[in-house]
Amino acid sequence: MARAGLTAERITEAAAEMADTTGFTGVTISALARHFGVKDASLYSHVRNLAELRARVAVLAAGELSDRIGSAIAGRAGRDALVAFADAYRAYALEHPGRYAATQLQLDPEIIAGSSGHRRCMELPYSLLRGYGLSEPDITDAVRLLRSTFHGYAHLEAGGGFGHPREVRASWERAVHALHIALENWPGLDDA
Repeated sequence: MARAGLTAERITEAAAEMADTTGFTGVTISALARHFGVKDASLYSHVRNLAELRARVAVLAAGELSDRIGSAIAGRAGRDALVAFADAYRAYALEHPGRYAATQLQLDPEIIAGSSGHRRCMELPYSLLRGYGLSEPDITDAVRLLRSTFHGYAHLEAGGGFGHPREVRASWERAVHALHIALENWPGLDDA
C-alpha cells in the first residue's frame, strides 16, 4: 500500500519539503524511503540516484522561484520592479531554505536547457535591467551585482549572520534602494 502512487514527481516534492526542514544536504534516498515507508530500491525505480533527485529538486525550486518573481514584477518597472523582484527573491529564500539551496546547485547544461524555471530565472533579471536602459556588457555585470547581493543577504539572514539590533528589513530596504540608485547611475565603459 505504501508503494501505491509513488512517482518521480511525488518523490521530488517530498524531497523538496524535506530539504526545507532538514537542509538540502540532508536529503537522501534512505531518508525519503523511510518517509514513504518503503525500501530504498522502491525509489530507484523512479529516480536513478541522489544526483538526479537533487537536480529534480533544483528544477522544481527554480520553477517556483521564477513564478514568484515573475508574478511579483508583472506590470512593474524601474524601482517598483526592482523592489518587487528583490522582496520575492528574499521571501522565497527565507521561506524555503532547502529549495533555495537547491537553486544554487551546479547542473548539467542539458538539465538547465530543459528547465523552463531555470530559463526564466535567467531571463527575469535581464528583463528588469533592460528597464534601466542597460545593455551588454553592462547588463551582465548588473545581473551579477544583483544576484550576489540578493543571495549574500538571504544566505546571511537565514544563517543568523546579522547580529546587530537594527531591524534586518530596514537594512534590506536600504540595500535595495542603493541598488536602484546604482542602476540608475550605472557607469559607462569610459568611467570604469
